[in-house]
Amino acid sequence: MKDKTKLTISGRPHHRPAHPVNMPVERASTYLFPTYDDYLEGAKNITYGRLGTSSHRAFEEAVNALEGGFETRLAPSGLQACIASLLAFVSAGDHILMTDSAYDPTRKFCDNFLKRFGVETTYYDPVADEASMKALMRPNTKVIFSESPGSLTFEVQDLPMLASVAHAGGAKLVVDNTWGAGYFYKPIALGADVSVQAATKYLVGHADCLVGTLCSADEQTARKIYYALLQIGSNVSADDAFLALRGMRTLSTRMERHQENAAELIKYLKKRPEVDRIIYPSQKTCPGHAIWKRDFTGASGLFGVLLKPTPLPAIKAFFNALKVFGIGFSWGGYESLAIHSKPAAHRTATSWDEEGPLFRFHAGLEDVDDLKDDLDRAFIAMANANK
Repeated sequence: MKDKTKLTISGRPHHRPAHPVNMPVERASTYLFPTYDDYLEGAKNITYGRLGTSSHRAFEEAVNALEGGFETRLAPSGLQACIASLLAFVSAGDHILMTDSAYDPTRKFCDNFLKRFGVETTYYDPVADEASMKALMRPNTKVIFSESPGSLTFEVQDLPMLASVAHAGGAKLVVDNTWGAGYFYKPIALGADVSVQAATKYLVGHADCLVGTLCSADEQTARKIYYALLQIGSNVSADDAFLALRGMRTLSTRMERHQENAAELIKYLKKRPEVDRIIYPSQKTCPGHAIWKRDFTGASGLFGVLLKPTPLPAIKAFFNALKVFGIGFSWGGYESLAIHSKPAAHRTATSWDEEGPLFRFHAGLEDVDDLKDDLDRAFIAMANANK
């Protein structure tokens, strides 16, 4: 018998013939089974396009390794990932605790859709302490939903505390982890049951497709997530799964550059007379900074800048003068973005009473000096509009 030991080059075993670096895109709806027995066993494998192909499995496995979970499933957008993470655990008559700083479409789903089916939502202060959270729990509370840092205002939440409160009351802790991207933040390791991402943002990284991910901490949770997605007919195209996996190959490099550019822009903005304060978890003035320092390994490229009171014509002049920063929603891609955000419209348990406008910036991957020059131009336009 011949020796079947495989030769290696640079320590890599040659187990298969030449193959592409990237996982090929497997576009399919129907799969054929060679035998009846294979058909009966099919449920254990890839069986139908809506349930995922090898392209989907490859991306799911990569996200699962990043997040440190038991199993990851995909949704066609970050919003649907948030929706599925709630539908998986609630029934008519149940109760949800939702952070007051949550992504507004997630709030709207609770207030408009779930309310119609008898699910009640209570909003809580994102920096509430343990006693306050325990007081809000009810016998029918099934989910505590966290977004850390929070949308627009970047409050960092105490996840181990929230997990303790949720689990003591028989509830699940779901965390929107899009800002940390699984790279700077690991909710599963801190006690979360489900870590959700709008993979559209940092995982994809190129602003060219929509995908959501749901990473479960254990088998029982994963099963509920799977059936929630199955029953609402959720599916992601193989092409989008491929694009997302491609984006993940450069995640570490991009996240470090986003962080570096954000840090340089913040140094610049702190010196501007128009700026009141920076809202960014790595800054000591940001709510939850101590928790960020404890639980995160870094900060992404998304941050807020509170300006001193400024009239609307000057705000418009600022944005209209931008040439490198784009004016656009979403974030996480290679391009830098800026919008005028208005948190007061999306609060119920807390209030936003700042007099000046709040701008949200995403530091992309461009040369940081070009970004500073762009802001210089915009601030000059703002000043001229104020004359």
